[in-house]
This record gives sequence, C-alpha cells and structure tokens, in this order.
Amino acid sequence: MKEKKSFFQYEGANYLLPFILITACFALWGFANDVTNPMVKAFSKIFRMSVTQGTLTQVAFYGGYFAMALPAAIFIRRFSYKSGILMGLGLYAAGAFLFIAARSTGSYWPFLIAYFILTCGLSFLETSANPYILAMGDPATATRRLNFAQSFNPIGSLCGMYVAMNFIQARLNPMDSAARATLSDAEFEAMKQSDLGILITPYVAIGIVIVVMFLLILLKKMPAVHEESSQSVGASLKRLVGIPRYREGVLAQFFYVGVQIMCWTFIIQYGTRIFMERGMSEIDAEVLSQKYNIAAMVLFCCSRFICTYLMKFFKPGKMLYCFAFGGLLFALGVIAFQGIAGLYCLVAVSACMSLMFPTIYGIALEGLGEDAKFGAAGLIMAILGGSVLPPFQAMIIDRGTVLGMPAVNVSFILPALCFVVIAIYGLRVHRKVI
Repeated sequence: MKEKKSFFQYEGANYLLPFILITACFALWGFANDVTNPMVKAFSKIFRMSVTQGTLTQVAFYGGYFAMALPAAIFIRRFSYKSGILMGLGLYAAGAFLFIAARSTGSYWPFLIAYFILTCGLSFLETSANPYILAMGDPATATRRLNFAQSFNPIGSLCGMYVAMNFIQARLNPMDSAARATLSDAEFEAMKQSDLGILITPYVAIGIVIVVMFLLILLKKMPAVHEESSQSVGASLKRLVGIPRYREGVLAQFFYVGVQIMCWTFIIQYGTRIFMERGMSEIDAEVLSQKYNIAAMVLFCCSRFICTYLMKFFKPGKMLYCFAFGGLLFALGVIAFQGIAGLYCLVAVSACMSLMFPTIYGIALEGLGEDAKFGAAGLIMAILGGSVLPPFQAMIIDRGTVLGMPAVNVSFILPALCFVVIAIYGLRVHRKVI
C-alpha cells in the first residue's frame, strides 16, 4: 500500500515541531520589516533632518539584506541550516539591543549601524529558513509548504504595523518639524531623548523575544537535511547562472519585491490625494489612507492561506501566471480610475501578490539540491528591487501631473510592468519552456 504523503512526515521522519519553530521566524522578520517602515518619518522629526536623510534608514535596512546574503550562504554550506538560523537570530537580537546604546549617544548614525546589523540577521534568517522549509518533507509538496510557512510572515507584518502605529507614532511628541526648529538646544535635547526612549522600546522587547526563540532552537534537535558539499563556491554559482529557471526566477523576484514595496509605500499618497479632493485635511486623509494600507495587508495575509490550499489542485507556475495577470489588471485599474475605485484596485493588488514571493522562491530552487543554499542567497539579494524601483515611481509622482492625469495614478505603470515580468516567468514555467 502506498504511503500517504504528508506536509510534515516523510521517509519516517516527523518535521512538525521543527517546522513550527522555523515558521515562527517568518513572523519575526515580518515584524521587523513593518515596524521599521514608519521610522523614516519618525527619525526625520526626532533629529530635525530632511526626508532624504531619514531614508538612510531604509538604505541601511536593505543594505544589510543585500550585503549578508552570499556570506550567509557560504556559512550555511560550511555548517548547517540550523547554524544559519541561530546566527540570524543572534544578529537580529544584537541589532535590536544596540538601539539602547544608540539612544545613549543621541546621534542618528548609531541607529543606522543597529539597523544594518539587525538586517544582516534577517538576511541570514531568510537565506536559511526558506530552503530549510522546502527541505522539510516531501519534495512534491515543497512549494505549497513554503507558501504555508510564508503565510505567517504577513501576520508578523500586521503586528509590526500595529506596534508602530500605537506604541511609537501615537506616543511620539506631536510637535511638527517647523515647531521643533524653534526650540532651544536644551528643549530640543529633552524632547529628542523622550522620543527616542519611546522609539527603542519595541526593538528592545522584540530583542528579548528573539533571545527566547534562539534558545528554543538551540536546544531542539533539528533535522539535518543536507550533508556538506565538496563543490566549490565558484562551481555552484556557475551552475546556477546556467539554469534558466533559476536565473529568470531571481529576475522575477527582483521585480516582485519592487512591486510589493511600490504598492504598499505609495498607497498612502494615492489615498491622500483622493480624500483631500473630497474635502479632508491632509492629516485626516493620511490617517484614513493608512487604514486602507492595513486592509491591504489583511487581504494579503488571508489570500496567502487560500493560495496555499489552492496549490493542492493547481500547479505553482499556472497560479503564478494567473495571479500576476490579475495584478496587472488591478494595476491598470489604479491608473485608469481616479476616484475611490482606483484605491479599491490598489488594495486588491495585495490579494494577487500574496503567493508570489514563496512561489517564485520554490520554483527557482526546485531540484537544485545542495546548490539551493547559494540559490537562496541570490533570491534574497533580489530583495534589492525594493530599494531600486520605488525611487523611480517617486520621481513620476513628484511631477504632479502627467499627460493631464494625476502623476500618482500614472506612476503605477511601473508596478504594471513588474507584473508583466512575473506573468511571463510563471507562463514559461507552466509551459515547461524553462
């Protein structure tokens, strides 16, 4: 009698508890991503800086992801996925606790260092955890298993957004930048220290949670899914570059992360324009737009669970193609509709994006064996798309109007083009061209 395939059992091994522990890490880095996004504006006010200087927060954040992905893969190949997870958690906690030291200096640059170290840890975690989940069980259900684990990432993101709104933004001194500029040095310093004390508290709290998670994984015997390879780094990279499914997967992932950040970053600007045209003040319009942003994240989270279920019946390549085509249609709706319908389309885009990151990841790494460790690094480095593409959209938005239309609407031509790239990749995979 044929053995029934299971998510968590394969060839006599039970992966359930290890799967739960590693999946918890997905929520933890989701929290870090979304508790940090509002910090650009917060740091700009606290340190009386320009918005451009404030965006260095994101540069440090994405810089850690990009810089550490390949070293993480080398480390994992030399040791193990578990070691990579532990290193990631250690750096994550170290970066979070460095916020205490950064506050004591009263300067901006130590916070950037803390962010960089923290995201070096996130890079280790993502480079380790994604292929580890793929390897925890039957290869036939690997992509669906990764989609399920990734479903907990937006739950962490929602927690991060909630904490940022209610425990940081709502508690910072509401005095605007212009008023802060009139304060004496002593008054400004007192306000700065008070605001920094509020800002660092969630990071210290998450640092404690990370330490607990570190100890749980350290003490738990985790499955060794691969043996160390004798192949050189150069040989692995050469093989990977020569595999069209992987090479094009990295490109698709670059554009996916770009479209995700563009849609979630500029939903505020899009909604603010609509609500101000209806007579709202700018502040009220921004608050209401943020609620639509949260709704988009909730939809993203629910859709990912649904997509995981649907993968029991449909091939990943076909689902990727269909959802990317849906994202393209909604992006075109964002451009065409200048009222609330366009905002609804922008929220709906999140439902289409939900399966893309883990599905591209699973497809690109399928059948790579030991090379998956370096393949994972390339897919994590593709996160750089989140810092490369949004500035181009911002340049369009800054023009005010384009061809007689609001520039914020026209700017969504870039997300539409990203969905075209992703759809082509899904279609090529589905038709087994690559």
